[in-house]
Amino acid sequence: MTLAEDNGPERGGDDMFAAEYVLGVLPAEERQIAARRIDTDTDFARLVDGWEIHLSPLAAAYPEIEPPAAVKPAIDRRLFASTATTSAEAPAGLWSSLAFWRGLAAAAVAALAIYIAVPYLNPPAVQPQARLVASLAADGSDVKYLAVYDAAHHEVGLSHVSGERAAGKDFELWMIEGKNAPVSMGVIPAGATAHIVVSPAAQQKLAQGAVLAVSLEPAGGSPTGQPTGPVVAAGDLKSI
Repeated sequence: MTLAEDNGPERGGDDMFAAEYVLGVLPAEERQIAARRIDTDTDFARLVDGWEIHLSPLAAAYPEIEPPAAVKPAIDRRLFASTATTSAEAPAGLWSSLAFWRGLAAAAVAALAIYIAVPYLNPPAVQPQARLVASLAADGSDVKYLAVYDAAHHEVGLSHVSGERAAGKDFELWMIEGKNAPVSMGVIPAGATAHIVVSPAAQQKLAQGAVLAVSLEPAGGSPTGQPTGPVVAAGDLKSI
């Protein structure tokens, strides 16, 4: 039995291990370990069930959308419609027409030229990852958060795992890009879950995989625009 099988990954214990399993951000090997533990470890399975319930509010703002009824028949027609009838009805003389084959060859060459040239004339825009996830924790701190960045809705959803703020203090969320100074994303509202709107300036940086960190600040947030208290949790954003 491995250490991960016995105690879960060291970065947050079984509780964080279960949360990361529910979010789908574990590496393949650790995900297999978690799946085995769900079958054999009742306590761990209960943690997974609890996290599925606990994290469900993060998805409440994104209702399922059912495609229009006409979509599937239209796809079926395009993919599976038979061309046998059309081919059978074509005039016999068409297949022996030299002009037809010359025209078809010219059209094919033109289509190929367009296919090759269009990506260079109109390069596709690079789309950001739709969802990024970070497990926020730090050595010597019991404060833990799970953060989900939703690029489509320009917001960070936070789920509070553990750790309480001291009286008269607030937790503040920061974005750190490389060696640049931290950028405040706002005070984290108290509660099991919270949503923080991401400014346009921060959206691209987050989409590229910045670090998120939580500091303990005076009530209302840092008075200086930079962290003044200890960093109690941090983690890298990863694609789901």
